[in-house]
Amino acid sequence: MKNKKIIYWSVVVALAGFLFGFDTVVISGADKQLQTLWNSSDLFHGLVVMSSALWGTVLGAVFGALPTNKLGRKNTLILIGVLFFLSAVGTAFANSPIVFTVFRFLGGLGIGASTIAAPTYVSEIAPAKDRGKLVALYQFNIVFGILIAFLSNYLLQDIGENSWRWMLGVQAAPALIYTLLVLGIPESPRYIFDYKKDTAKAKEILLLVNTPEEAELELEAMSNEKVKEKVDESIFMKKYRKPLMLAFFIALFNQFSGINAFLYYAPRIFELAGLEKSASFFSSIGIGMVNLVFTLVGISLIDKYGRKTLMYLGSVGYIVSLALVTMAFYFEWKGMAVPLFFFLFIASHAVGQGSVIWVFISELFPNKLRAAGTAFGTSVHWVLAALIPSFIPFLFNEIGATTVFSIFCLMMVWQLLWVFFQMPETKGRTLEELSESLAAKSSIIQNSNKKVENEFI
Repeated sequence: MKNKKIIYWSVVVALAGFLFGFDTVVISGADKQLQTLWNSSDLFHGLVVMSSALWGTVLGAVFGALPTNKLGRKNTLILIGVLFFLSAVGTAFANSPIVFTVFRFLGGLGIGASTIAAPTYVSEIAPAKDRGKLVALYQFNIVFGILIAFLSNYLLQDIGENSWRWMLGVQAAPALIYTLLVLGIPESPRYIFDYKKDTAKAKEILLLVNTPEEAELELEAMSNEKVKEKVDESIFMKKYRKPLMLAFFIALFNQFSGINAFLYYAPRIFELAGLEKSASFFSSIGIGMVNLVFTLVGISLIDKYGRKTLMYLGSVGYIVSLALVTMAFYFEWKGMAVPLFFFLFIASHAVGQGSVIWVFISELFPNKLRAAGTAFGTSVHWVLAALIPSFIPFLFNEIGATTVFSIFCLMMVWQLLWVFFQMPETKGRTLEELSESLAAKSSIIQNSNKKVENEFI
């Protein structure tokens, strides 16, 4: 990747992932303090206090395509930074669970919208051969944010009864820096071409990172795709059934691995496994380190070996690690057994789903429908990301950790079968090629089904 501007723009946009990761995990350090402070029941604590950001994330993901398309990719990214800033300041000064919940909800809106706007923007400016690496920078920043949140929580845990306020409030600084940096990037040329219908401006942006010949080729590809589009097209049309189902299942499996449930309750899970409070927080930092290192591995491999290969590696790692965690709780293995097995789990996630999901979803749909298609995939992801962690304290008490983790393990067996039979490889192909290919596959499936129905009749 010789063009430094594309790299710089991608890095700046990917910093939304840092805020996403930090915001998602920072709450784990305040978990027990908040429940004690407000004397909340397990169900209220899980569904409202701990998961308020996740419910905001669901709304941000469901409706995030609207600002991404109406305001533009860039303006939506600026709005995301403002939401994160308000959330950090508001939760730090909250004096009741309701006020706390409202400001956490705002941060969730930022997370949900960022999972649409950031991958969409980067996928639209990145060359095909480097698209996987550049979009995956968003995931790298998510895990970097997770690591810093775990580290921050560890350092702030003993500063007093209001340590949770400092844990949540420090995010205001990176949120402000990110917002200022995004002001300096250009709008996506594909957005300018498709939504603003300004070919000259789109070409002007393309020329910042391409030769005149390359810019003309990209404009030609965009024009050809636009000719094939219909004004009233929707991602729910039959021709887009294949990419729609691919987005649905990769999002579903991502959360049924148990990844968000674990990240939200890492210290609690480690204490259940017999570790002391301080050791639990320190082990959480280890999770963050493993996540960061293996995300770098995934990013380095995604354009070389492809999305499908990484999903194979991740699926097998999930199955092995979750089976070991299940056994550890069943046989009551104490000490570092559970943290070590979770290190393997996190490594598997980082190389597989963690590196692939945002790249893969952002590649499946045509330019005009990319934000809507990405919104659908991320909505599925975040609905499950809100529901599953919400019930973790309750489920641990009612059916036990052994049963919970065995369910996650069985779901990953299903994921492995889905990767083998259904998931296509997308590396090295332009966005226009991919959208045409997947729409064609949907048409073939529909024609085959009609043929079978006619023969049956």
